[in-house]
Amino acid sequence: MKIIVGLGNPGREYAGTRHNIGFEIIDGLKEASGFPDFESHKKFNAEISKGIIDNAEVLLVKPQTFMNLSGTAVRSLLDFYKSSADDIIVVQDDLDIALGKYKVSADSSSAGHNGAQNIIDQLGTQKFKRLRVGIGEERDGAPVCRLGAHDFVLGKFSEEEKIKIGDITGNILAEIKNLL
Repeated sequence: MKIIVGLGNPGREYAGTRHNIGFEIIDGLKEASGFPDFESHKKFNAEISKGIIDNAEVLLVKPQTFMNLSGTAVRSLLDFYKSSADDIIVVQDDLDIALGKYKVSADSSSAGHNGAQNIIDQLGTQKFKRLRVGIGEERDGAPVCRLGAHDFVLGKFSEEEKIKIGDITGNILAEIKNLL
């Protein structure tokens, strides 16, 4: 079984924020793949939708812990399904990647992302796949260093930013399917 985890924060006040792009991508994958609605599972402290993608059994997961504690939900799912870190794909925001771009990584450090770091800490390994969706700014082809990153990641996407995310969503969904 493959477990695809979208990182974000629960609650209406965080919907549509840059930090919740993981949830939004997982929602898009659910729709595109015809999965059932997410159901709340208190045992895992997560919302889960289960289905099949290209003959692979897949769990789509939105941890309902806050971002910085995402690893507790992931750990409990791995234990329950007797899966390994190799079965996980984490979809997360990345401030160091320009908006409209994404990167796939495996067996890499958290690069300062607290949600990814908590998963690494809970699993005791960084040997899982991550799809890092850019939310950062770029000027003249170089990333812009942000002061006040906390407020920026919890800010909502502008209409222009939503268009850029929409433009790459199909590619991201295809990339996730390739990682299965």
